Amino acid sequence: MRIDLLTLFPEFFRSPLAESMLQQAQIRGAVEFKVLNLRDYTTDRHQVTDDRPYGGGPGMVMLMAPLVAAIRAARQEDPQVCILLLSPQGLLFSQDKAGELAALPHLLLICGHYEGVDERVKYYIDGMLSIGDYILTGGEIPALAVLDAVTRLLPGVLGGEGAAADDSFQTGLLEYPHYTRPRDFEDHRVPQVLLEGDHRRIREWRRQQALLRTRASRPDLLAKAPLAPEDRKFIETLAETPEEDR
Repeated sequence: MRIDLLTLFPEFFRSPLAESMLQQAQIRGAVEFKVLNLRDYTTDRHQVTDDRPYGGGPGMVMLMAPLVAAIRAARQEDPQVCILLLSPQGLLFSQDKAGELAALPHLLLICGHYEGVDERVKYYIDGMLSIGDYILTGGEIPALAVLDAVTRLLPGVLGGEGAAADDSFQTGLLEYPHYTRPRDFEDHRVPQVLLEGDHRRIREWRRQQALLRTRASRPDLLAKAPLAPEDRKFIETLAETPEEDR
């Protein structure tokens, strides 16, 4: 897969793309990242990319001409590229959306900046994405979040078949708790079931813990998660069981 990033601040991505999983994904050939400088698509000698908003008001607005020039260059190179703008007006990014994007061969993420982007850009792109109901300085951090979530779903990136299958949100639930050595840390002990080697019981315990976590922290997820009959039976027993006995 190839993921392009169109930004006014290309240096922002230098370190994240050269570290940890994102670096390994490139080494393994699972993904190629290309950082594009929006100023390279300007035609004036000062490489201006913004101007004052019509109607007045605070801040500056990103100009259409450089954006459209960059978009057209991308489509000329690959007519099938999916182009998305990171914007508070976009659809809320989710694990399901990450899976959809991971199935694409080529993705271009546009990082907005200043007060915003000229509204007419919507006629030249394939959609908009938002990572949450808050405002950041620019689209670089949201773009990094999206490309990280997408990249880790690509085959071979996490190292094992189905390595991401139990991640939070992947099954519609929050993930079960994890433990490692030592068994006892300042009187906080690893649950006994994880030490006994009974894989059927471990799977059952992990599923129940995922249900408990989701019910406690994100009941909205539980309401729409695909639940098996045994899941529903377990949830029904929770109201009858004192919390200290769970």
